[in-house]
Amino acid sequence: FDLPFYLEALADRIGTPNFVVGLDSGCGNYDQLWGTTSLRGLIAGSLSVELLREGVHSGDASGVIASSFRVLRQLLSRIEDQDSGEILPPDFHVEIPETRLAEANQLAGILGNDVFLKYRLHEGVEPANPNPSELILNRTWRPALSITGADGLPSVATAGNVLRPLTAVQLSLRIPPTLDPDHATDRLKQLLEADPPYGAKVQFQPEHNAPGWNAPPAAPWLEQSIDSASHQFFGREAAYMGEGGTIPFMGMLGNSYPDAQFFITGVLGPQSNAHGPNEFLNLPTARRVTCVLAQVLADHYHASQNS
Repeated sequence: FDLPFYLEALADRIGTPNFVVGLDSGCGNYDQLWGTTSLRGLIAGSLSVELLREGVHSGDASGVIASSFRVLRQLLSRIEDQDSGEILPPDFHVEIPETRLAEANQLAGILGNDVFLKYRLHEGVEPANPNPSELILNRTWRPALSITGADGLPSVATAGNVLRPLTAVQLSLRIPPTLDPDHATDRLKQLLEADPPYGAKVQFQPEHNAPGWNAPPAAPWLEQSIDSASHQFFGREAAYMGEGGTIPFMGMLGNSYPDAQFFITGVLGPQSNAHGPNEFLNLPTARRVTCVLAQVLADHYHASQNS
């Protein structure tokens, strides 16, 4: 949250950058250099449902008063198909650019089933779609809903025969890179709060949102530099992919410096488990990416001198 302040306060000293580097992204494997071409945006907020002023005996009231949990399920079904996970309202979708569709097919050819095998799955668990290309598009250019927290639910060990007065969940809705997060937030609130079942007290409280980002076309010098550095330090050509997560300041930097070139990369690869309890860094990859960055910065200097 501090970054916008400093960009404005130091605007005269910063000037107009023509090259921006971001190192907070991921990689599809540890065998080659990866550039990030897009990032999804995010809407986060809490959805609460109340029907009772206090908890009552479930044997007495069930079948008479609707469960707040069931009402919450109904509201979520306005947004998400419970069988496929598809986000239903067209308001949260965008037309995927042809270049990104081609990129997803190329990436699927490189990674294959590693698109989903990189996660620590229980034996027998299958992905949401058997087609790696579709999984890549689901992760990078299509919206997706996660429930990341809940209130009003006692633990299994302490649960009693009570029809609870409240169920609340934390929503995390990933949105496509080019979707307006403010408009999408307003639409989400409208869809969830309109015409509540049984006249329930329903409230969606947005907490924050963040824009996504779609990389501008790379200049010839940058494409050549990245590929050359990948061959030099990884021994293979560079590869490109979109990311499913959000780096909020990338959208801000893209708006602030629309004419700049961007090189976004990172070392969050298979099993790195970012933000998890066992997050780790692949040190050989980190060293190679550091060397790549030094080479690309040197190439940028020479390109700037010659322009």
